[in-house]
Amino acid sequence: MSRKSRSNDWGFPRWRGYGAAQEAVTVRMCDRHGCDQPGDCPAPKAPNSRERWHFCQPHAAEYNSRWDYFEGLDRAEKAARARSEQAENAGYAEAQHYGWAASGDGSRSADEMRALEVFELESDAEFEDVKRAWRVRAKAVHPDVRPGDAEAAAAFQKYQLAYEVLKAAEDRRSWKG
Repeated sequence: MSRKSRSNDWGFPRWRGYGAAQEAVTVRMCDRHGCDQPGDCPAPKAPNSRERWHFCQPHAAEYNSRWDYFEGLDRAEKAARARSEQAENAGYAEAQHYGWAASGDGSRSADEMRALEVFELESDAEFEDVKRAWRVRAKAVHPDVRPGDAEAAAAFQKYQLAYEVLKAAEDRRSWKG
C-alpha cells in the first residue's frame, strides 16, 4: 500500500520556507528607453509630485546627476521658491538643541571652550594665540611677581589649568593628524 505524502503548504504556521513559493513576481522594468534592467530606483518626475520614474541604478545615477529642482522656473520664481523652502526649513537650523552649546564649530569640547573664555579668546583661536594670552596673563599674576596675594595665586592657578586643558587638546589633535 503506498502512502500519499502531504504538502508542507497547509495550516498555520506555513511549514515551508518563506520565499519558496512558485508564484510569479512582478518586476518593474527601467523606464529608460531600450533598457531591459529592473527599475528598482524610483525618481521624481517633477518637484512635489507623487509620480515617479523607475530606473535601474546606472540610469538613476545619470538622471540624478542632471536633476534640477527648479527646472522650468524663471529667475524670480526660483528665488521665491528657494526663500520659501528656506523659511520652511528654518526651524531645523534654529532648533532648540543648538542653543544648548556655546559658540564653536563642534571641534572643541565644552572644557576647551571654557578654557578659551578664561583667556577671552574666540572659539577658533589658534594654539599660538592661546600661548600668547597665557604668557601675558600668567606673568601679571605669577606668585613670584605678587608674593602673598591670594587673589593673584587663584588667578594664576585658573590660567594654568586652562592652559593645560588647551595644551592637552592640542597634543591630541597633533597625534591624530
